[in-house]
Amino acid sequence: MIEIIGFCNQKGGVGKTTTAINLAASVADQGRHALLIDLDPQSNTTTGLGFQKNSVISNSYNLVIDNFPPNPVKTALPNLDLIPSTSDLVAAEANLYGMSEKEFRLKKALQAFQGDYDFVFIDAPPSLGLLTINILAAATSIIVPVQCEYYALEGLTDLLQTIDAVREKLNPALDISGILLTMYDRRNNLAKEVESDLRNHFVEKVFKTVIPRSVRLSEAPSHGKPIILYDPYSSGSQSYQEVAREFLERIKTKEKEEGGEEKWKERRLVGGLQPSFRQSLR
Repeated sequence: MIEIIGFCNQKGGVGKTTTAINLAASVADQGRHALLIDLDPQSNTTTGLGFQKNSVISNSYNLVIDNFPPNPVKTALPNLDLIPSTSDLVAAEANLYGMSEKEFRLKKALQAFQGDYDFVFIDAPPSLGLLTINILAAATSIIVPVQCEYYALEGLTDLLQTIDAVREKLNPALDISGILLTMYDRRNNLAKEVESDLRNHFVEKVFKTVIPRSVRLSEAPSHGKPIILYDPYSSGSQSYQEVAREFLERIKTKEKEEGGEEKWKERRLVGGLQPSFRQSLR
């Protein structure tokens, strides 16, 4: 079964889109076939991968509202495809309210991609509206980027309450794949306190790797590139590659627990035959 991963946090400015782009790119660079869906009306994932949001015809609005799978566009990474967002998505929330089974539009549409990808990654809007609910209803798990600041735990608490409600009513299998600390400054005592609180409360759910504050990470979207292509040796790139390894190990453990060890071995074999595009750039 395809793994569908949502990046969710209703608090803006936590590195959600940066994480969606760079974790998907790092997973693709490690040989996995990945589809990244931009379901945020701001379209930052789309522009961050070098596409103009109003220049694409087939987009994520079609996926959710028109209920047909648009053709993904190829990115600069051979194993990473994108379903972009456009300004049309702004109207999606209002349109969804009048539809039957409005919470499951995305889940049904994604069935068309079974067998085409190892992972579908979805960048959610910074809100808990119907687009995000569609993501939570469709996802096998979510990753929660959390900025190391005072209000981080408060926003996370609200999101966890929503996840519990979705599990109860829409998606009992929804899991938290991990909580990722972003914009981390080791010189900042507050950042250390937030990290300590999160690790004490959520223990193994928190990724061991943290994403540092990085000028190069901030620059990469303006060049339309994931950090692994913009500056592969920067601290931000190295951190996301390490998170990708952690993420894949967690998926491997999950599939073993669900009796899918042979399937995982087959997936690793296929992925292992894929050359690293990043290596070819050296």
